[in-house]
Amino acid sequence: MKNNRFPLHFIGLIVIGLLFITSCKKNDIILDPFNNDTNIRNLIVVISDIHLGANISYAEIDENRNSLNIMLEKIRTSRNVKELVIAGDLLDEWFVPATTDTYDGKDQSDFVQQIAATNSETIGKFNQIIQEGKILVTYVPGNHDLAISAENVNLILPGINQARDAAGLGTYSPVGYPEIAIEHGHRYNIIVSPDPISNRDIAPGSILPVGYFFTRLAVQHVMQGCTQNTDDIPLVTPNTAGDLSQELLYGYWQNWAWWLNMFPIENHFNEKMIVTNIDGFTETFSVNDFLPYQDIQGGEIKVNYYNGIQDTWEERCTDNNVDVNISAADAFKYAASPTGTDTMAVIQYFSNPNSTKRIVIFGHTHVSKIKTYNNYNGQKSIYANSGTWIDENHNGSTMDFILVSPQSDNTDSQTLVTLYNFANELITEISKDSLKL
Repeated sequence: MKNNRFPLHFIGLIVIGLLFITSCKKNDIILDPFNNDTNIRNLIVVISDIHLGANISYAEIDENRNSLNIMLEKIRTSRNVKELVIAGDLLDEWFVPATTDTYDGKDQSDFVQQIAATNSETIGKFNQIIQEGKILVTYVPGNHDLAISAENVNLILPGINQARDAAGLGTYSPVGYPEIAIEHGHRYNIIVSPDPISNRDIAPGSILPVGYFFTRLAVQHVMQGCTQNTDDIPLVTPNTAGDLSQELLYGYWQNWAWWLNMFPIENHFNEKMIVTNIDGFTETFSVNDFLPYQDIQGGEIKVNYYNGIQDTWEERCTDNNVDVNISAADAFKYAASPTGTDTMAVIQYFSNPNSTKRIVIFGHTHVSKIKTYNNYNGQKSIYANSGTWIDENHNGSTMDFILVSPQSDNTDSQTLVTLYNFANELITEISKDSLKL
């Protein structure tokens, strides 16, 4: 089963064929970037998308945990690392088969403690760094852990710093570096950003977006090893007499149809088999509960759950503290590929005259990279993506991280942003760039 896993890090349309690090310029093995010839503790390490699961039989990370533990020990013993930032998807509440009761009849605190027990050495390494107090460890929520409460994160990582600015979201600027922004990147994605609106009547207080259900079904596919859906996907055709809302809903159906064809399941689409009991949801759902449909072809397109997802996006952006407005049409378009998330760094930060950020670091896409842009003032700015640590990443490499080396007081010194890889437990420099803050 392990060799058949598909990395379900990014919910939406996945662009097949994206290759790892088009900006790669170097491939030099670095012995130890966490220590230099000074005693100054100022380095900032950013990792993301670790995806620790409660059940190792279907968790996305298993084999890579040992390498992660070794790297965490290197960070812990460093004399120069000042901060370790976890940019989301540390804990995974989404990557669970559809028919499985995620909490097994218990609650989230028990589930989180089960993650800690399953990954005891890794959680222990994080806790050792936190408790020693030499390195500030900060957690920023991702989409796979957006519904996990701050209290339950603290339950297994007592004393960890948490950066939160809305439910299931956060942006962090390291101490003394307001020009740097670190967030997971899901805030701007209509499929996976927190959705407190669509189902507030049936699941009050829930923020689970539809991407959660996309993921549960895809994991069901992985566990079944199915090659063809048992049922045909009910056809929906454009409503030519409809408005923009109907046009967007047709595109939403296309997303669902693409997903179900990519990850076919043995279950019938009318079978009540998606077990919830999580974040306000109690019902067991069928695929048809979420799939847009028509009573007659060419007629009105309807949907039962997440009804109005295309119409309430603006309100959702307000709730989620999105600075620059994104139309629903653009939101669906940008949700379609990892590069759409990268583009948000430009739209929300570098092209935003209200932003002072010059270095932006996301996770989420599992496609690590460093790219440079000019901001609205013509100043050089750097976007970096910290990649992932899952065992199998079909979008590129795994075991990546970002290291920020702040500039000194020397007039010619610059802040350096470097992308590294830890494959085979060797730290390899992949790409880097620098600027003067």
